[in-house]
Amino acid sequence: MQHNPTTNAANRLDRLPISKFHKTTLIAVAFAYFFEFADINTFAITAPVVREQWGADVNHIAYVTSLSFVGMFIGSVVAGGLADRLGRKRTLTLTTLWFALWSFACVFAWDIWSLGVFRVLTSAGLSAMTVVAVVYISELYPRARRGKFQAYAIVIGICGTPATNLIASMVVPISDWSWRLVYLWGSLGVLFLFLVRKLEESPQWLESRGRHGETEAVLARIEASVAAEHGQLPAAEAPQPQGPVTKSGLGMLRDKKFLFPTILLSVLWITQTIGFFGYSSWAPTLLAAEGVSVEDSIFYVALTTVGAPLGSFLAAMVTDRFERKWCLVIFALIIAASGLMYGLTFTPVLIVVFGFLVNLFERGYTALAYAYSPELYDTKGRSLGTSISYGLGRLSNAVGPLTIAGIYNGIGYQAVFIFIAGTWTLGALVLALFGPATRRQRLAMEAAAKEQPEEVSATS
Repeated sequence: MQHNPTTNAANRLDRLPISKFHKTTLIAVAFAYFFEFADINTFAITAPVVREQWGADVNHIAYVTSLSFVGMFIGSVVAGGLADRLGRKRTLTLTTLWFALWSFACVFAWDIWSLGVFRVLTSAGLSAMTVVAVVYISELYPRARRGKFQAYAIVIGICGTPATNLIASMVVPISDWSWRLVYLWGSLGVLFLFLVRKLEESPQWLESRGRHGETEAVLARIEASVAAEHGQLPAAEAPQPQGPVTKSGLGMLRDKKFLFPTILLSVLWITQTIGFFGYSSWAPTLLAAEGVSVEDSIFYVALTTVGAPLGSFLAAMVTDRFERKWCLVIFALIIAASGLMYGLTFTPVLIVVFGFLVNLFERGYTALAYAYSPELYDTKGRSLGTSISYGLGRLSNAVGPLTIAGIYNGIGYQAVFIFIAGTWTLGALVLALFGPATRRQRLAMEAAAKEQPEEVSATS
């Protein structure tokens, strides 16, 4: 079906000032992110107790961890297709409920294999919810401000990780069964149901599906709400002529306009996943293996994670002010250098300093990538392209831990951090050479909206 320019969804959303509508949406999405971050590490936290109670060995834990990343890949790709068919809001709700349901099932696991199956299904939902949330924010917020709000959502959401660690430290020692409460905590994402009624469906998705009556109704509600708060709204920029309509679905892989950004972003997310999880998963283990006490290694790593929420806040400060592509390149190179220095020192202060910098810039990098990825697609390709590239990144970590273990056993400790630094550097080079710039287009949209004469109508 041809695009109907009369609804003009993207331009009408782009010229809106930030209002209560945007802030309410941010709170709801950040809540889902909070429990995504809260839930993603629950298996790692409870694995030592589970091993002891059920007599599981390290290989069992490794299998569950690796298969969880396979589940993340499947979940993200399936969610990308569902978001195109069912809508962004409905799929965001379904994926959040999915991971909450299977996290709740983990409470009742009876052996390592049942827990493993439940965790794989949970991980599929966690990844699925993430890619849909990324696309949803990208389509609802003004082009000139969406990067900042992607980062703000992560700033709030990432607090779920230390919250889970704190709760686990209090409840796990209570009794033999109390580790199950950690999964009960993770399942509280189900409370998202109380917030979802405040969300609107993406007008850009409705428009892309040819549902122009619903598009107009949603836009009218949003614009009326914003106008009641800010007064007269500027006129929207005139819609641009549309090219040939791209068919949705996997058939888009034959379209170079879809395939090129998907390959580029796959490299971005693969290098990010191996680089980040390679560092965060192995840092305490490798420090302990090299003679640093287990207690000290955990303490050092805990101190470094303070940089994570600060990194997301840093991204919020720079993401819309500078070209996102070059911010990503610079952040990746700083992570590579800091991670390499981390691996070359055993001085406690320097371990904390360089580890802090890795966490700071990596979380900033992720927030920037969440904003950058959807911008490389049109509405029809946005959900599927983002989900495939993000999913391939998560899938890569099914073999990432084995690769790092092989490097450590074959070459040594420092070689691991050289490999991780090389991974980040490769991602930076590919992005620098081939990544499209997006800021000029965002600024052009913002300038065009400001130049339009003001109008009294709230609904254009």
